[in-house]
Order: sequence, then structure tokens, then C-alpha cells
Amino acid sequence: MSHERTPISIEEEKQSKYLFYKGVLDMLPLSISAIPWAILAGSMAIHAGLSNSQALGMSIVMFAGAAQLVSLGLVMAGSSTISIFLTVFFITAQHFIYALTLRNDIKHLPIKHRLSLGFLLTDELFAIGSDSTKRNFYYLLGAGLCFYIFWIAFSAVGVFLASTIPNLQSYHLDFSIIAIFIPLILTLIKDKLTFCSVLLTAISMFLLTFFHIQGALIIAGLFGMVISTLLENLNTQRSFK
Repeated sequence: MSHERTPISIEEEKQSKYLFYKGVLDMLPLSISAIPWAILAGSMAIHAGLSNSQALGMSIVMFAGAAQLVSLGLVMAGSSTISIFLTVFFITAQHFIYALTLRNDIKHLPIKHRLSLGFLLTDELFAIGSDSTKRNFYYLLGAGLCFYIFWIAFSAVGVFLASTIPNLQSYHLDFSIIAIFIPLILTLIKDKLTFCSVLLTAISMFLLTFFHIQGALIIAGLFGMVISTLLENLNTQRSFK
């Protein structure tokens, strides 16, 4: 009995490989920009009292940069387990929205594929997949794995450096958290409406911080969402006239 592959299956395999490597290449700039963040996460875990294996295991299993850093900060501050879980839940709540956005494009996939993408789903992967034409499983898998491998590799570097370089946290690697979100925001600005919303949010954040208003980040974020909604409604009303 012949086991030769048909031309169609060969072509599909080539297309899958192309999309996979295309996802890797598209994610590469964001992966590189996340290197300081990953190093910070690995080193911070050591400073929080975790062993080398525990620190690396946290990056491998958790794979949520902001949640990982915040939870480590809460551990170092002596916060309760309940408060840590609640804080991490709210920090990562946007992933529910990400998943719902991608649901229609991946719901036909086998569950193992959906679970794989669910684990790899980060702010960066969602930004890469914001274009509906790029929501192919192999493309998203390549992009997600690229970022994951960089995260694990440089978290391990952070674990190593924390044991060899004193006061590693004084190098202000936490700036990378801000730096990595700049290209993410830029990829999502595709029209004047989004640009105005982002600009007004940034200005309000600057003013609130300048005047030492507590909760400036949350207030600016809420202000930006309200302005965005109002502008969208105004634009919709004009289109119907």
C-alpha cells in the first residue's frame, strides 16, 4: 500500500512552515526588546528568595511578565496569598478579551492547538495577531514560541546574573517594561481615532504624574477608554448622516 504524500499535502506542509517562520520573524523585534524585561524577571525572583530552579520554573510555567514581576514584588513586601492571587487575576484579565477576539478564528482547531495558543497568548502575540489575516495557527504558534523561548532563555540569564552581579536591580532594567509596550501600541495605531485616543491618554498620564496624583496610571487609562468610546460613537453618528 502506497504511503506517498499527495501534492496537496506537500503544498500544505510548505505553507504551514512558511507561516510558522513568518510568525517567528515578525515576533523577533518584540522578543529582542523583551530581553531586559526577562533578565529583570529572573533576577527579581532570586532577590525574592526563590532558588535557581524555582525562579526559572516560574518563568517557564507562568509566562506572564507583568504578573510575574508584580507577584514577586508582593511576595517581597510580605503580602498575603489571597491578595497576590487577586492582583495577578486583575492584571491578566485582559487575556479574556484577547481570547474572545481570537475565538472565531481558532475555534475550529483541535483542543491541543487551542490550548497551545492559549498558553502562548501574551500582549505581544495579540498585537501581532491583531490583523485578522494573520490568525493562522502556524503563524501564531511560530510567533508565540519565538517570544516564549526568548523569555525563558533570558530569564535564565537573569537568574545567573543575580547570583554573580551584586545590586543588579540598580541598573534600571525595569525601563524595558515601558520600552516594550511602545512598539506594541504603535502596531495598534491604524487610524486617526486610535491615534487621538493614545495621544490624549499619554498627555493625561503625563499631567497627572507631574502633579503627583495618586493612581495616575489607572485614571489615565480610564480617561483614554472613555475618550475612545466617545470618539467612536461620534464617528459612527457622522457615518449615518
